[in-house]
Amino acid sequence: MTGTQATGTRPAELIEAAAVVAAGPDWTADLRARAAAAAAEMPLPDRKQEAWRYTPVRFLEETQFVPSTTAAFEALQLSDIDEFLLPEGETARLVFVNGYLASSLCSGIEPQNGIVVNSLGGRFGSVDDDLRQRLDSLAEKRHVFAAMNSALMSDGAMIHVRSDRVLEKPIEVLHISVGTEEPVICHPRHLIVVEAGGQADVIERYASLGEGRYFNNAIIEVSVGAGARLGHCRVQQESAAAQHLSDLHVHLDAGAHYKLANIGLGGSWSRTDLRLVFAGEAGEAELDGLMLARDRQLNDVHLDIQHNVPGCTSRETFRGVLDGRGKVVFDGRILVAKDAQKTDAALSN
Repeated sequence: MTGTQATGTRPAELIEAAAVVAAGPDWTADLRARAAAAAAEMPLPDRKQEAWRYTPVRFLEETQFVPSTTAAFEALQLSDIDEFLLPEGETARLVFVNGYLASSLCSGIEPQNGIVVNSLGGRFGSVDDDLRQRLDSLAEKRHVFAAMNSALMSDGAMIHVRSDRVLEKPIEVLHISVGTEEPVICHPRHLIVVEAGGQADVIERYASLGEGRYFNNAIIEVSVGAGARLGHCRVQQESAAAQHLSDLHVHLDAGAHYKLANIGLGGSWSRTDLRLVFAGEAGEAELDGLMLARDRQLNDVHLDIQHNVPGCTSRETFRGVLDGRGKVVFDGRILVAKDAQKTDAALSN
């Protein structure tokens, strides 16, 4: 049900409602319990907070969102999502529908020596111990939405490229949202780990079937080891009635190279929070973004780049295209630590 009622969707209510939905894997229970306790005590952000001054979250108070379930993809066929698929054989593909892995729609997920592609729920085998320990090691609970994701995470991609391994073809992580009778909230949770000397490319996309209303609240944790390289393309092209929040955390070790293309095209309300930390010398990051807003759309990007060590390079280039009553918000910060000599950083918006 929707409307401008006095009682809307509050964090504590969402967590309580999710108790009737199938829980995540057992090994995440402690993490989810801690996050649930934290989220229940955190208020929704408002315009008194500088980071949320131009991105109000009234939709969460005006709409009674319900937790998503696995029912959405039970009858879904590849032909239903053909318009979103990249050419067969050019990528390995994980498909998530309303936040849950749809294994029948996945392809190219064959075991490879030193490369693991799995889901949070362990659909393609047990999640290895290293990934279990790394989950939630980078994400900061900077706002209630991050805590809610950790408490209610449904499913997500778990990608592990071990030392000196090269992923021969990109991995596509495709999110499909299917409209339901009631507006749903989904909490995708992804972890991408490329160890020292490894190389990989990941394509992360969000799309929708129909014009249903929903809220995707995603966290993506990325760790790039010493001398490793990761290309990361993110495309958000969701329903005109959708809300989308991505919390992206990137950690770079010495000599690591990370290249991001972040493209926001859809949704009525869309926000990306990106935090990148240089933790080893001689790291490089190239971040490019495109924000499109029209027909009362809001597209918001916040960057927090932390040069904590010497000799690292970052380039941030973001462009916005607006039409009609569209609105773009951009907030970028580059923080150079006192001892981070020979930092080379530039931001253009």
